[in-house]
Amino acid sequence: MPYIGNDLATQFQAFATQTITGDGSTGYTLDRAVANGKELLVYINNVKQEEGSGKSYTATGTTITFSAAVASGDSCYLVYMGSAQQTVTAPDGSVGSSQISSADLVLPKTVTIGSAVAEDTKLVFDGNAQDYHIGLDDSADSLTIGLGSTLGTTSHMVIDASGQVTKPLQCMFFVNKSSSQNNISNGGSDVLVTFDTERFDVGSNFASNTFTAPVTGKYLLYTSLRLDNLDTGAGYYNVGIKTSNHTHEWIEHFNTDGGDYTYFTAQVTAIADMDASDTATIQIIQNGGTSQTDIINSSGRTLFSGYLLG
Repeated sequence: MPYIGNDLATQFQAFATQTITGDGSTGYTLDRAVANGKELLVYINNVKQEEGSGKSYTATGTTITFSAAVASGDSCYLVYMGSAQQTVTAPDGSVGSSQISSADLVLPKTVTIGSAVAEDTKLVFDGNAQDYHIGLDDSADSLTIGLGSTLGTTSHMVIDASGQVTKPLQCMFFVNKSSSQNNISNGGSDVLVTFDTERFDVGSNFASNTFTAPVTGKYLLYTSLRLDNLDTGAGYYNVGIKTSNHTHEWIEHFNTDGGDYTYFTAQVTAIADMDASDTATIQIIQNGGTSQTDIINSSGRTLFSGYLLG
């Protein structure tokens, strides 16, 4: 009867055999491992032996054990019934995920995803609460790491063909004033600097003159205040980036004989260590003198900006 089924890559191969010469002992080493004695046909001096406990022999792994010693010089001939081998090549497209073990899968050193045609490709990490993906956006020639299983919908990091890296959702903001704050208090206490115009606010973390850190990290914060009509009679001016656990400040004493300063720009830059939900605001103090100093909005000269460094 002809063979029914997929064509075989090679023909059926002969059963493996082994010859053992008795040495008066009961235990011998097999050439290959077996699950149990039923995978062997055993002949001693051409007499078929019965497998099983309390019978002629048992076998497991690479050891065969006889119930009675095989006399020295006796010939023990073994046929490995469980080792008949054939090689079959599975048809293209016939192996799916259900045919792959759920245990850790060891891959070769080089794995190619895609077939060199114009198409997006991706790896999806199927999580319990969130899915993530790493994929090739073929139309943009960029590598994308993002949220969800759909490529390009929520991109967290994008690397283009020239090596430029962008983080479209990284926390950053830039705000300034549309109107001036005139005649700030000279009482020596904090005056909140207001900001009512957003140039951008990625993540919507700035509101009511306050930046709120969305995650714990290091933040680069910067402010520049255009101050007009500074009073040389004031003991000092202090401008600070005030966070929940520290104030990064600039301080100056304008005590000169040349009269009041027409204008001055105060700048403060800080790398702030902030926990999630910590806040940052801009405060100014005028200690003494006359309440005449204005915080000017002209041409965006008064601003507050920040960026999550990491």
